[in-house]
Amino acid sequence: MFSHILVAIDLDHKETWQKMFTEAIAYASQEGSVLHVMTVVPDFGTSLVGSFFPKDHKEKMISQTNEKLHKIVSDNIPSGIKVQHIVGYGNAYEEILRMQKKLSCDLIIIGSHRPHMKDYLLGPNAARVVRHANCSVLVIRD
Repeated sequence: MFSHILVAIDLDHKETWQKMFTEAIAYASQEGSVLHVMTVVPDFGTSLVGSFFPKDHKEKMISQTNEKLHKIVSDNIPSGIKVQHIVGYGNAYEEILRMQKKLSCDLIIIGSHRPHMKDYLLGPNAARVVRHANCSVLVIRD
């Protein structure tokens, strides 16, 4: 049913990605799907903020995040499942939606925390992905 599954994780929320991996492994095992496990390094935006960091800060952050992502995947996803590791850079929901289109994923698995007042005013990344994705989205609550 799903041949390409995008699993968008926040490396800092272990409880959520552990639940997400359980679901992703179940789908991938049944279907022989490819899991595209993704995390996003935030963009610091304005050049004023960016000027406080060393010139190679972005590359170092992406490299360190990629290493951490590979470690988490190797520790939690069985070796028989095909996995692609992806580190995006920028706005989380925009990067998730961009990769979904680029890879033609037919399912996105994303985590969501319990809503806070600010989420009702601004909208969390998961809500934006659900609203704008052109494929099925499975939201895993922590």
